[in-house]
Amino acid sequence: TSDGSGNVTINAAAMKMTPAFEAYGSADQTGVADNTWTKVNFNTERFDTDSMYDTSTYRFTPTIAGKYYIYGGMAMYSSSTNTLQVPNIAIYKNGSQYKYTPQNYDTSPPPNEVSIFISAIIDFNGSSDYVELYARGNVTSSTVNFEITSATGNFGGYKIIGA
Repeated sequence: TSDGSGNVTINAAAMKMTPAFEAYGSADQTGVADNTWTKVNFNTERFDTDSMYDTSTYRFTPTIAGKYYIYGGMAMYSSSTNTLQVPNIAIYKNGSQYKYTPQNYDTSPPPNEVSIFISAIIDFNGSSDYVELYARGNVTSSTVNFEITSATGNFGGYKIIGA
């Protein structure tokens, strides 16, 4: 702010990229049903500046309006070797798919494990908007597993200052 005489006061609180969080899973999520969008269980916080990430619902609900950079990633593998054909990851906003990765492996044989990542800039209303991370894997046989521990998975976001 300026006092009109050339003196400027910086609002340090407004310069912080918060609220911000990053979470990961305490264990891999295994035995996930084939070809089914499933919420990813990121139940451990690496950090959560304003206590806006819920480790029981795996949901980020920022109560400060604005634009946020949201990201997520993990490894996905099939329970049977070389059967993973379609690995997808998606950001859901308010219970609906907001953005997803349209990956498809039509190789022969398909891979057994892949890493998938996603990011988006999303407007939040500051009261009820929330985001969650979902994934699905389509395999030729067996089930899908999500590698989401601290070394292989993350779900996070932060408020973009100046946007």
